[in-house]
Amino acid sequence: MTIAFLPLWRETGMPDPVAEYRFHPTRRFRFDYAWPAVKVAVEFDGGQWLPRGGRHNRDTDRDKLNHAAVMSWKVLRFSNQKWEASPIDCIGLICQAITNAANNPNND
Repeated sequence: MTIAFLPLWRETGMPDPVAEYRFHPTRRFRFDYAWPAVKVAVEFDGGQWLPRGGRHNRDTDRDKLNHAAVMSWKVLRFSNQKWEASPIDCIGLICQAITNAANNPNND
């Protein structure tokens, strides 16, 4: 991953995520970044402008997100273009998701 996420994230003072977190007990699904304690994850969708949408426009990626939803994960997805245009907005949404999940642990 080429996105400089962690340096900016660390400025928030929030807990560090786990990179390439394997969330499923039997499948090899991984999130780009995850906060397992609150079941919040971030996916950066690279290659969306490639023919056929790159790897994030395949059924395997949709299958991964469907399994995550069934397991009560909240997954935020950002394109590389969105991150480059407004990283502060992306960080703000992630902070909100983590705070909301921590304050409402039974709000699946």
